[in-house]
Amino acid sequence: MRSSRDFRRLQQQGRRRSSSHFVLLWMPRACEDHDGASRLGLTVSRRVGGAVVRNRVKRRIREWFRAQHEQLTAPLDLVVIARRSAGSLDASSIAAELSSLLEGSREPSVRS
Repeated sequence: MRSSRDFRRLQQQGRRRSSSHFVLLWMPRACEDHDGASRLGLTVSRRVGGAVVRNRVKRRIREWFRAQHEQLTAPLDLVVIARRSAGSLDASSIAAELSSLLEGSREPSVRS
């Protein structure tokens, strides 16, 4: 995902789960809107760290998404927002935390 319109749509209409290091927003993709693939958007602000740290966090999140991509049953739009403390995590911790958030996203929930 690259357009600000898609990010805004997820912020307004999507579902949300959060942990101490990440916020996960997700929403099923509309049928007329997709090619059958899930999409990932990333928000990693300067609060996370310098450019090297931010890029490392983004690479690790993308690596996690590629590994999870096969397990997604329906096409989703996902946005991962990294919190300030995410820069201190290693790849396995990032993967474990995001997998936990994604598992929670599969449970039915009511948007209030």
